Amino acid sequence: MEHIAALLLVIGCSNAMTDCHELQVPVSVFETADQCTAERPFAMADVEGQAQHIVARCLAVDPALEDDYDQIVWNVRSDGSLDASLGVSSLVMASSAERPEKDYLSQQ
Repeated sequence: MEHIAALLLVIGCSNAMTDCHELQVPVSVFETADQCTAERPFAMADVEGQAQHIVARCLAVDPALEDDYDQIVWNVRSDGSLDASLGVSSLVMASSAERPEKDYLSQQ
């Protein structure tokens, strides 16, 4: 199984940087960060014309969390800089249902 070391995130925005969305590129996962960095200008050229302003960033992938990442959090600032990170949602389950206590040690 190949491990992913970097993910390429490409975002397209309006000229005023107020309306932004992710753009799909042909290849977005890479085995090394260097491969991602090398591909970034080509990916940006592939989506040229899909938005007035395009920004891209390679995000490092922690191999220990590779299968746990389930969200990309990003924000494009008014100056055109892209803040982005990979995240893992924490699942919290709660129940308000009352269950009768059971004594598992007693014999029946």
